[in-house]
Amino acid sequence: MLFQSKYDRARKLQQERMGDAPRALEDENLADKLEKHDTFALIVSALITILPAALLFLAVVVGIAYFFVIR
Repeated sequence: MLFQSKYDRARKLQQERMGDAPRALEDENLADKLEKHDTFALIVSALITILPAALLFLAVVVGIAYFFVIR
């Protein structure tokens, strides 16, 4: 890989700075940290974020198809 030695030095420095800090992906008690309605709130926020963008993309595709087919 290009710049492998620089990459290795950066990873080593990062690991030294992190020390024994807990990592989110290795945390077994993550489910215990979620509150009662956190999962529902995460799903709703994802829908609020993704749904308008998906609808806009779909509208653009339908609009382009309309102009090619109808006109």
